[in-house]
Amino acid sequence: MSFRELLLVGAGGAVGSALRYAVSGAAQRLYASATVAGPVASAAFPAGTLVVNVTGSLLIGLAAGLAESRSLLSADARLLLVTGVLGGYTTFSAFSLETLLLMRGGQTTTALTSIVLQVVLGVAAAFAGFTAGMAAGRPV
Repeated sequence: MSFRELLLVGAGGAVGSALRYAVSGAAQRLYASATVAGPVASAAFPAGTLVVNVTGSLLIGLAAGLAESRSLLSADARLLLVTGVLGGYTTFSAFSLETLLLMRGGQTTTALTSIVLQVVLGVAAAFAGFTAGMAAGRPV
């Protein structure tokens, strides 16, 4: 691992982390304002993290599909985009902590709902993105 590679990942990670913060916060506020239960009850469900994990999974699947089908991404571009930006953007570690805190707070149903949605929708979105990337790479 070279210094240049570390810089690429670090720079991408900074961009991805900033995007995660913006998207997650906006999605959480939107969810809180749209729920009948009100902002306090709706804030318990990590909707912002769900949105980031699903969109991040879709984008990483799309990038991988395009890279594989068209060889579009150089090794440096993969480090910057996939490892850096998308790695910084997705929030699986935040999901894990939020789930733990929900369980510790006695909100087991909310925690289990979040687990199922995060995993099922994340994998489905990665599949959809990868399939779209592969289809986009096929000659017409």
